[in-house]
Amino acid sequence: TGVQTCALPIYKQPASYQFSVGVKRQLGARSVLGVSYVGNTNRFQNDEREINLPNETYLGALIGGANYNTAPGLPYPGFHSIDLSTNEANSHYNSLQVDLTSQVGHDLTLRAYYTLSRTIDAVGGTGNGGADLQNVSNPYAGWLYDVGPGGYDRTHNFVANFIYDLPILRHSDNRFLKSTIGGWQVSGIVSVSSGLPINPLVSGGQGNNGLPNANNRPDQVGSVSYPHTVAEWFNTAAFVDPAVGSFGDASHNSLRGPGRDNWNLSLFKSFVLSESRGSRFELRVESFNTWNHTQFNQVSNSLGSSNFGQITSAFDPRIFQLGGKIYF
Repeated sequence: TGVQTCALPIYKQPASYQFSVGVKRQLGARSVLGVSYVGNTNRFQNDEREINLPNETYLGALIGGANYNTAPGLPYPGFHSIDLSTNEANSHYNSLQVDLTSQVGHDLTLRAYYTLSRTIDAVGGTGNGGADLQNVSNPYAGWLYDVGPGGYDRTHNFVANFIYDLPILRHSDNRFLKSTIGGWQVSGIVSVSSGLPINPLVSGGQGNNGLPNANNRPDQVGSVSYPHTVAEWFNTAAFVDPAVGSFGDASHNSLRGPGRDNWNLSLFKSFVLSESRGSRFELRVESFNTWNHTQFNQVSNSLGSSNFGQITSAFDPRIFQLGGKIYF
């Protein structure tokens, strides 16, 4: 028969507890610095787990193509997959957050914030995202097999945005130069963050050990180093296939992908068309990834694939765009 689903008749209600404490300090007349601790704890999160499991010693035979419905040890012989949904997993998040807002002189408006954080979650499946309603990777071990950094965990995250009024020819007596070259503004958003977690997986028949709704990870046989090259982002020799029919001991989301350093800058100016009507023309020159840094994105995470450990994609190179807007 096909996949069957079931749920416990009595659920423990999911619970989330948020807590924070912070302090703000005025620095001079135009600057404010805030420092906060922000955290949360979550209990009884939802997951799904295969419960019609054969004897674990029979997994090697299933990988070889043996019939699942007649496997020894099945609690419900004749059935294939029976997925149990339950609320049982826990997670938590802790962070230090620093926020600075400042008016520097008359020309620069600045806001910058930095977060040092750690989130621990238990999400199975093949993706890196944080979500419930996913199958635990190892149904024999349960949700604890998938405890590790959350899919959106970034240790360091820094963002700054600013607007700077260029003082060039601002007070020039030459009306033409003042109206054309003077009065320009520069704005920007700077984002610097560490990499997202990478969940090492196993390909081929051992990828699920012959089970429905399961995912296997490799064995880790050495410390992981990071050459940080396109051909080898992390040391792939640190991982090997587990014994046939067993689940690997590599931790969930135990690797780290590339970080990102991105600058988006724009230069803009408003030209007055009519003071009495308040109409004006705004010209903008905008750039994304202004310094044209190569910013790597995805990394192949499946042991057994030909590109295991290699960079597979990157964010867009530098982009320029020109825009105009009329206000009337």
